[in-house]
Amino acid sequence: MKIAWYGHSCFRVETGSSAILIDPFLNGNPTFEQSGVAWDEATKDITHVALTHGHSDHVGDAGEICQQRGATLLANFELAMFVKGKGAEKLEPMNTGGTVYTTDFELTLVNALHSSSQEVYLGNPNGIVIRTKEGKTLYHMGDTDMFAGMGLIAEYHKPQIGIVPIGDRFTMGARSAAFTCKKFFAFEMILPCHYGTFPGMLDPNADKFVSEMAGQNVVVPKVGQVLTV
Repeated sequence: MKIAWYGHSCFRVETGSSAILIDPFLNGNPTFEQSGVAWDEATKDITHVALTHGHSDHVGDAGEICQQRGATLLANFELAMFVKGKGAEKLEPMNTGGTVYTTDFELTLVNALHSSSQEVYLGNPNGIVIRTKEGKTLYHMGDTDMFAGMGLIAEYHKPQIGIVPIGDRFTMGARSAAFTCKKFFAFEMILPCHYGTFPGMLDPNADKFVSEMAGQNVVVPKVGQVLTV
């Protein structure tokens, strides 16, 4: 499995012949736009787009990417119908607890504690669990606070890689995110996200989270850096 971060909560996950782009907020994302990584590079050969919830800083360019790359959209039903109106043609609508099975991976939507709308209701927010045929399982928490059900997610799905929001104000902050990781999970690798994008509103970097975790299993990649797991 290969993983690349494109700022905020956007991650590219490659497994087998599939390339999944999660929460593709690229245009308008200052972290991505200032990185020097081209939009075409980030979206090249994308086969699937997966969304955690309906806020604009997560839906991002989903419709355009699906249309231009012929990618399949995976999202809860209401959100999938919304992005269909933005250009997505291949849809795998689903909902919390449901799984879509592909040749290279299985993707399950799990609970998240947040909200989800763009002037209209866009279904419940979700986290995303991706189980690859390579044997690794990734859990993208989406935008969320901690909640007791994370213990069940950890017990049932046993994710080795965690993508964790740390920026505070709209999600967990450094202290609560670190508590969550230590309390519920045994991640081999933790990738922090949802920070640095909006100055004055989110933590500017991952330093506080790294400190709270004492560096344990935390990887803070540069934008576009490819990690092989």
